[in-house]
Amino acid sequence: MRVIPPKAILLDMDDTIISFEHGLDLDACWQKSIRDHMPKTDAAAAQALLMTIKEKASWYWSDPERHRTGRLDLYKARQEIVCAALMNCDIRDAGLAGHIAATYGAERDKAVAIFPDAVETIRQIRARGIKLALLTNGNADTQWIKIRRFDLPPFFDHILIEGELGVGKPEERVYLHALEQLGVSADAAWMVGDNLEWEVAAPQRVGIRGIWIDHKRKGVPADSSTQPFMIIHSIGELLKFI
Repeated sequence: MRVIPPKAILLDMDDTIISFEHGLDLDACWQKSIRDHMPKTDAAAAQALLMTIKEKASWYWSDPERHRTGRLDLYKARQEIVCAALMNCDIRDAGLAGHIAATYGAERDKAVAIFPDAVETIRQIRARGIKLALLTNGNADTQWIKIRRFDLPPFFDHILIEGELGVGKPEERVYLHALEQLGVSADAAWMVGDNLEWEVAAPQRVGIRGIWIDHKRKGVPADSSTQPFMIIHSIGELLKFI
């Protein structure tokens, strides 16, 4: 397919440039944390607690408002999730929940890695004269740690973090602010990321073309009304179209 290259690309970070969930063994992170702080718990009970934590996490993150507030303080959100899971086991210990949440977070942070094709892809996009903005949700301190860890600042003309701006995706003003900072119109920009709502549906409502990274190759859900401008399976595939 012949595509007119954009003048600017807005890039998501987590699970677009770096692996934050995709490709990470999150169960192993939880299992280590449970072993560290509940050493007397047998394997079956530890596995049952893990499954309960995952159920509570799924419930917690399914609500847009809880998601918005929780991602700005991941430690607190995880502590609440673990507290709820422990209560299912008749354990009421906020301190223990906090320790499990903190160790899980530390183990997960260690597991986070940049996708192998990400840096070279971004480098080549810049070399072709296309402006770049990084749009990421979450707490500013937490996101800046990852941004600096992987030496991302030099690649971007503008970095927009929810915790600094005070608003995050999928609010329309986030995308409009990025366009203003780059000095480009919506019809000359692409938004690229793995979240179908945040990186496709929402930016397309303001005229930006949404490029969806479908890591699992499952395609757009049958009940979705969103149609991406393009579907790719890793950030490296962008180079085929610019």
